[in-house]
Amino acid sequence: MNWLTGSRQGEAKKLISRLADLTQREHAAQELIKLGADALPPLIEALQTQDLNLAAIYQQILARIPAASPELIKALKSAHPIIRGRVAEVFAVSKDKNAIPALIEALKGEYFTVRARAALALANIGDARVIPQLFPLLKDKEDEVRIAACAAIGKFRDPSTFDEITEVLLDDSKIEVRQAAAKALGETRHPAAIPFLMEALRDSFWWYERENSADVLLTAIENMGGGVVEPLIEALGDREGTVRKFAATILGNLRDVRAIEELGMTLYDLHHEVSQAAAEALAKFGEPAVGVLSEALFHPEAAVREHAVIGLGKIRDARVPSLLIEMLGDPDREVQKQAIRALGQFSDERAVSALKVIGANRADRELSALAKQTLEAMK
Repeated sequence: MNWLTGSRQGEAKKLISRLADLTQREHAAQELIKLGADALPPLIEALQTQDLNLAAIYQQILARIPAASPELIKALKSAHPIIRGRVAEVFAVSKDKNAIPALIEALKGEYFTVRARAALALANIGDARVIPQLFPLLKDKEDEVRIAACAAIGKFRDPSTFDEITEVLLDDSKIEVRQAAAKALGETRHPAAIPFLMEALRDSFWWYERENSADVLLTAIENMGGGVVEPLIEALGDREGTVRKFAATILGNLRDVRAIEELGMTLYDLHHEVSQAAAEALAKFGEPAVGVLSEALFHPEAAVREHAVIGLGKIRDARVPSLLIEMLGDPDREVQKQAIRALGQFSDERAVSALKVIGANRADRELSALAKQTLEAMK
């Protein structure tokens, strides 16, 4: 190293130390970029920092230095594992196609964090010719690598890859990895992904004793938009109650009017949670669902009437308060209670008057107290 190079690298180290100061950060970053190749060794070395915020700043600067590619490629092959992984992330930002051969080589390296980040970097660069190189990572022994591989392959939105991602979606032993596969397919928003996601919805691994874990899958299915409405309507007839419930929930979120009639039928499902999910889904349609829900108020099953009341209580429509007031006389006590709570959602004079009458009736202290609480909450 000659004295000039050493001097410039010394200057670079001083500038790097100033990046921690918000007031000096922008100026220091610009000066480091101007230094070009002389700033590279200290910047790459600085990537070992334990401060992730500073590491991200170093990466952004490295991505903006045009001459950085050769040094970064060299570091990707031989530097400390922490630096290698963060260098891969630099290429994810810079999208430097010159790095593709080195990143492909890194996919086969011994450090799993480097393999994972190299996969994501290749996806960001976006050259579809690397896809075959990513497939082996779907079977990597490390969860983090399989997760990254799903995300990376999914970014290409190539239907020819969906079979491979689905093998992870349906067969991986870890729910977190399956979630990554579902997320990857959902984010493609490609109609060809729908059958695979619906197959996963029927797989009990996703929801048996771990229903919260299915949220990622449900979101992925919802991301498919209108194209998934018909498959979901079909799923309302599935033999598994959990599948029917999830299908109803997603249809409510999508609010496609094609589902209203079928959700109205699902309201009468003998499975309590399915019926309630259908009522809550119908509520999201608003005024168009009032007729369907009001019909259910006359069903002989008290639970169905209760669910219909819950659904109606969430719809701001002038017809609803009268319907709810009628349900105050329902023979089932739980339905009466639900009607009181639902009326509390309306500032309508009819609702207020009906609640005051119940509140003043000391013959039924429980309902009176509930009505008074509801009125108080309405103020």
